[in-house]
Formats: sequence, C-alpha cells, structure tokens
Amino acid sequence: MAIDQTRVFKPIAIALLTVSDSRGPAEDTSGDILAERIRATGHRLAARAIERDDVTAIVQRLNNWIDDRGIDCIISTGGTGLTGRDVTPEALDRVKDKDIPGFGELFRWISYETIGTSTVQSRACAVVARGTYLFALPGSNGAVKDGWDRILAEQLDSRNRPCNFVELMPRLREV
Repeated sequence: MAIDQTRVFKPIAIALLTVSDSRGPAEDTSGDILAERIRATGHRLAARAIERDDVTAIVQRLNNWIDDRGIDCIISTGGTGLTGRDVTPEALDRVKDKDIPGFGELFRWISYETIGTSTVQSRACAVVARGTYLFALPGSNGAVKDGWDRILAEQLDSRNRPCNFVELMPRLREV
C-alpha cells in the first residue's frame, strides 16, 4: 500500500450485511471482524444487519441502503459459495449498474495463497449500484480478513496511491 501522507484521509460510511441461515448476532464473528476493522481505520459503520440466504430479502436490504445517501459503501459477508442457498452474487446482479471484475479476481488470487485451489469455489464479487459500492466477501473469518486487510483497507483509503475507490465516489453517479 502506498499511503500518501500529504493527502487527507476521508472517512466514508459503510453498511455491513451478513448473509446467513445459521448465524445470529452472537455467532456473527466475520461481521464482528469487519465492523472492528471498519471502525479501526477511521470509517463509520453506518448500518449493520443479518439477512437469511433469500435473494428477495437481500435485494430489498441492498436497495434500501443504496438509496440512503448516508451510505457510501456496502460490504456483505456470506452467501458467495456454490450451494443452492448461496445467493449473494445473484442479489448483487439484480441491483448493479456496473461490475468491478478485478475485485473478485484479486480476492481469489490472494485467497489462493491461503487455501490453494479451493479458492475457485468463491464467488466473491463487487459492483457499483446507483453511486454506491457493493463488495461481497465469503463468510469465513479468514476470507473477511483477506478481503479487508489486503484489498478494501487500501482501496477505501483516500490517501492510497496511485488511485483508490474513494476519489471516484463523486463521479459514480455521472451519466
């Protein structure tokens, strides 16, 4: 990471969504890890929720947060696998304007270092929807640490060089 200390850090508002049929607030360790990292880096945790692996419910939650001008970014954890109940990428497909294909590619490359070829089972992805960034990470603690520590912490830091997601935010709604 190349942090330019001459630039000002611009905190953003991040909503955190855990997608799970089996986790409640007490068991949401991956969500807890992300919430702690979001706050520790100086960003604001604007909202947090848990939704079951139900594409309609996930889409409704995403749409509500996308339409909230007080939320700049949504990070989800869970529902990115290959089973029939894993529907987070399908939910993102229903709300997206543009894909960010490099996010999933980079995530799987990083994950390969830890879990080898099992990384091909991850459908981690990212999109832009109506001016809001959405990132879908797998639900394991290791995956959220890799996704945040090795991609999102840098790209959501306005001081990161040569470029970052934050500096593009004012232009995401251009037509």
